[in-house]
Amino acid sequence: MPNRLADSTSPYLLQHADNPVDWWPWSPAAFEEARRREVPVLVSVGYAACHWCHVMAHESFEDDAVAGLMNERFVCIKVDREERPDVDAVYMTATQALTGSGGWPMTVFCTPEGAPFYCGTYFPPRAQGSLPSFSQILQAVADAWRDRREDLVHSGQSVVNALEKMAAPRAAGPIQPLSPELLANAATELAGTFDRAAGGFGSAPKFPPSMVCEFLLRHHASTGDPNALQMVELTCERMARGGMYDQLAGGFARYSVDARWVVPHFEKMLYDNALLLRVYLHLWRQTGSALARRIAAETADFLVRDLGTRDGGFAASLDADTDGVEGLTYVWTPAQLTEVLGEQDGRWAAELFVVTAAGTFEHGASTLQLPAEPSDADKWRRVRAELLAARRHRPQPARDDKVVAAWNGLAIAALAEAGALLAVPSYVDRASTAADLLLSVHLLDGRLRRTSRDGQVGTNAGVLEDYANLAEALLVLHQVTGQPRWLTAAGELLAVLQARFGNGEGGFFDTADDAERLLTRPADPSDNATPAGASSAAGALLSYAALTGSAEHRQAAERALSVVGWLGSQHPRFCGWALAVAEAALAGPVQVAVVGEAGDPSAAELVRAARLGTSPGAVVVAGRPDAEAVPLLADRPLVGGAAAAYLCRGFVCDAPTTDPEKLAAALRRSA
Repeated sequence: MPNRLADSTSPYLLQHADNPVDWWPWSPAAFEEARRREVPVLVSVGYAACHWCHVMAHESFEDDAVAGLMNERFVCIKVDREERPDVDAVYMTATQALTGSGGWPMTVFCTPEGAPFYCGTYFPPRAQGSLPSFSQILQAVADAWRDRREDLVHSGQSVVNALEKMAAPRAAGPIQPLSPELLANAATELAGTFDRAAGGFGSAPKFPPSMVCEFLLRHHASTGDPNALQMVELTCERMARGGMYDQLAGGFARYSVDARWVVPHFEKMLYDNALLLRVYLHLWRQTGSALARRIAAETADFLVRDLGTRDGGFAASLDADTDGVEGLTYVWTPAQLTEVLGEQDGRWAAELFVVTAAGTFEHGASTLQLPAEPSDADKWRRVRAELLAARRHRPQPARDDKVVAAWNGLAIAALAEAGALLAVPSYVDRASTAADLLLSVHLLDGRLRRTSRDGQVGTNAGVLEDYANLAEALLVLHQVTGQPRWLTAAGELLAVLQARFGNGEGGFFDTADDAERLLTRPADPSDNATPAGASSAAGALLSYAALTGSAEHRQAAERALSVVGWLGSQHPRFCGWALAVAEAALAGPVQVAVVGEAGDPSAAELVRAARLGTSPGAVVVAGRPDAEAVPLLADRPLVGGAAAAYLCRGFVCDAPTTDPEKLAAALRRSA
């Protein structure tokens, strides 16, 4: 019999709807039930693509005896961290504080008031060394609640007090002026942890450093620092040639379990691929790298083909597992290659993809790598197509098809920019469709909801990153299409962002002032898998200021960037997007307005020259002179009846030009 999760819009919660556990969704009613029964609360947090979440579900939550103990002694709440990042943030902070580490699945035991007193992550069905079994944990916590309840309540309140101190947003105080020296020091600090053999930063496991790469690309464009560019080039090449990249269908896995990008954790996340699409796109724009261009195009195709939803949005993820086996869809043995391709081509493919008898993964199977470009391009295309066709007959990973506003914002921005730079109009069309979905379905009475599924909007309020990333996406669409409606909608989102999320000192909370009250109000200034909400807000405010000339929005962006001073100098790996936005702030505003008649090829050449310029954070808008509701086109006429480009840098404008080469040269000088 389905439990209370059966009506959820979250695929992750629906995965648990038939558990014998009497799960509750996160709700005040669940905590009220715990108070009525005088039992503790068990909060289990995970997400649909999480391998170990599935393992614990199969081992424990589907076990009748374990479920019986859970139901008898606890009120059990299941949380999708992607739907409720605020709940996840609060309890992850507690878990890390109490255990020294964190991750998913996350298992938290709380008082009926929500105060955590015992935390952990994955617990096995049977004790393993010093790690107790989940049943032992359940029994011990239940007995302690019965025998030492006052101690647990006191412990929980102590945790809450500590969380409140940790969550207090750092007072911005006087703005620390951004300076080239500050950003140069951050680049130097990054170089100290850079893996010069395999790319990336630190050791295994390695996550794609998307936001850091964006900063380093902008830093190179601003300063010419060759080391900054080399770090990005090596990292991007090794990621693209390793097993973390899907060599057959495109798209990146979540992370590599080893330091050389060979064996991935196979889940594919929308946010990773959206962020990496822009990194490879910008690397190609800056260097002309054929590899970077190919990876950008293939990643864009992956987003549209494999993550596009029938309502026009983009799905959250593809699962790490297939039929309960991690990587089953993706790995190969030499014999399997031969079976599909024949003896000769099978041997060629095994050598090309580093598929060996010993294997690089489990049970003698190998992930596919591509250490070098194939010498026979035609053969490569044929072999790749045949293998992909064969792979599609294998069982496929499940897809979490909920639409997350923030992550769709990242995808919209990436696809719109890719469509403009790679001259693929269908990418722009697809980005516009997703933006329309978010504005028509997720935006209710001027406020964003975080998720939807099959066109049905969820009940969870949008958080800071939802507003910031969608606003940035709409600003990119405005630049790419010239349509003023995107600029107007972005301005409205930013107005809500400033009114509801500000902390009164220039910084931002991650939740709105009228959102559900949790133990604390999260305000994390650091990047995680996605850019920090505050950094994304600063970037969107800065772009809006450049597009409209608003001094108010620029000042708000600079105020929000005060975090760069104290975090960027010490931990640049965790504030890459703030550093990237800071580069744009120092370089600009850089504004390019191209005026011309619709369909004028001369105007199109000027627009392309402007978009291929490498000035950090430059905004580019094109349209007819004095186009309505497009501020950058106001009072900018044609020059001698011809299309013209107007370039302004740091509030100073050059003379208009009709020559694309002169425009490109001027943009290079402004970098």
